Amino acid sequence: MTTELADAILKADRRALARAITLVESTRADHRERAAALLDELAGHGREAVRIGLSGTPGVGKSTLIEAFGMMLCDRGLKVAVLAVDPSSARTGGSILGDKTRMERLARHPNAFIRPSPSQTHLGGVARRTREAVALCESAGFDIVLIETVGVGQSETVVAELSDVFLLLLAPAGGDELQGVKRGIMEVADLIVVNKADGELKAQAQRTRADYAGALRLLRAREQDPPGFPKAITVSAQEEVGLESVWEDIGALVDWRRAQGHWENRRAAQARHWFSEEVRRALLARLETPAARRRMAALAEAVARGETSAGAAAQALLDGLGPLDAPDGTA
Repeated sequence: MTTELADAILKADRRALARAITLVESTRADHRERAAALLDELAGHGREAVRIGLSGTPGVGKSTLIEAFGMMLCDRGLKVAVLAVDPSSARTGGSILGDKTRMERLARHPNAFIRPSPSQTHLGGVARRTREAVALCESAGFDIVLIETVGVGQSETVVAELSDVFLLLLAPAGGDELQGVKRGIMEVADLIVVNKADGELKAQAQRTRADYAGALRLLRAREQDPPGFPKAITVSAQEEVGLESVWEDIGALVDWRRAQGHWENRRAAQARHWFSEEVRRALLARLETPAARRRMAALAEAVARGETSAGAAAQALLDGLGPLDAPDGTA
């Protein structure tokens, strides 16, 4: 079953790709085993896409820009996958998943694939299994993978660990807008794109771009950036103006990083990061078993009664999970 699904994905079967993403997003134990086997089977094929992460302030027009940008790339013959993460309700866990509705033209293009996923309250602006979805899209032969996050926040920098190029989208605004964007996300952005540079907002968009260009000059230089990067530019997704410049800047950045060896180093560092994340998730999953939950509840009551400290109770819980084996087989 896994081999058949892998073969279908390698043949660019869209339905197989959709089924595979559903499989990797599942939390069922048997599905997780099948997903791991599928990803292992696809790992050796060496297909690679340019991964572009996009985040932005509310109302910046992310979907409009992604559709216009994606249409431009698709019309050039490139295959574009859009992985859009919708915020989930903290109460019900539900998501609207309306990105295909918001990107109606792109959704109909034969070179495009749009997959909305719920964030399921996972921090970082991306869904828990977005990384695996990116790998599946690469295996299906897509040239570009656009990863749209929930929205700007302090933890949105997680998308930088998924992407080769990270775009921060902003709307024209006054000086207070600069204060509203977290320094952390600016430090990982490769391009700051000021959208809605049209009509009455055009002059304001230029001023906003200048403000951010000045702010970028104050940040510490990064070794993975060519001269002139990171930079701030203006676009109008509505009028489809400036999109060519965005693509040219992305291409220049990708070409330079590949030539200087930063591309491979970044991919390797990201792989190590996600391995560590998988280990952390596996350890946390051990706390979700019924026995661990009962033990945790009992220790929590002991802490509440003042019979033990929180630190001692936590250590007792971890000790009860059993030792982890070292690589040489010793505890």
